[in-house]
Amino acid sequence: MFEISNTGNPIVNYLTISDEALLQIKELLKERHEPCEGIRVGVRTRGCSGLSYTIEYAIKEKNISKFDDVVIKDGISVFIDPKVSIFLIGSEMIFKSDDLNSGFDFVNPNEKGRCGCGESFKA
Repeated sequence: MFEISNTGNPIVNYLTISDEALLQIKELLKERHEPCEGIRVGVRTRGCSGLSYTIEYAIKEKNISKFDDVVIKDGISVFIDPKVSIFLIGSEMIFKSDDLNSGFDFVNPNEKGRCGCGESFKA
């Protein structure tokens, strides 16, 4: 497991993770055959509204920075690029599922709107 003491930023609590999202993250990490330290959440420019959330496996030598913010819930580490932390303050990471689609999403009070398909947002 990635040692939190090696990160430049302390453990943060501005992003909460729902129990259902945590369960799904645990399942994904359990099924992964390559080692990783948790997941990494980011935001990138994309979509109709301009910004899109990204979620990927957090791999120490590949995409974890010593400056990442870290949220730890039930032993699971969620790394957050500090450049996008302003977009996530007060947000909750959820997992939603319906008849046609399932996946992670964010309930974010900082969003000013979402595109019609829900793939991107503007802040």
